Amino acid sequence: MIAAQGGDPDAKLPVAREQHVITATESGIMTKMDAMKIGVSAWRLGAGRSKQGEKVQAGAGIEMHSKPGDYVSKGAPLLTLHTDTPARFERAIEILDGAISIVENGKVDRLPLVVERITG
Repeated sequence: MIAAQGGDPDAKLPVAREQHVITATESGIMTKMDAMKIGVSAWRLGAGRSKQGEKVQAGAGIEMHSKPGDYVSKGAPLLTLHTDTPARFERAIEILDGAISIVENGKVDRLPLVVERITG
């Protein structure tokens, strides 16, 4: 897909200069991950624009180490935040409050990966 758009698929991706790791405050099953809060956090790190013409930090974003349904241990990394501007961490972390739920004996009800196949 990259080559089809005129890009170099072997080019190295940009890497942000700063990182901050969010760790689990307790052990248990991750039952919820709020995609909207995580998206806003990534935007606050510089991964998106608030108005036309703003520059995006190509290395900014969030690396997820676990997903709902996974067992996580207290202190284990859940998210790694990436940005070139350390001052952005405070607001990015602030929006993540309540974005992830971990329950000791939690259960996640998921739809199957493929819900329906349409052919023809």
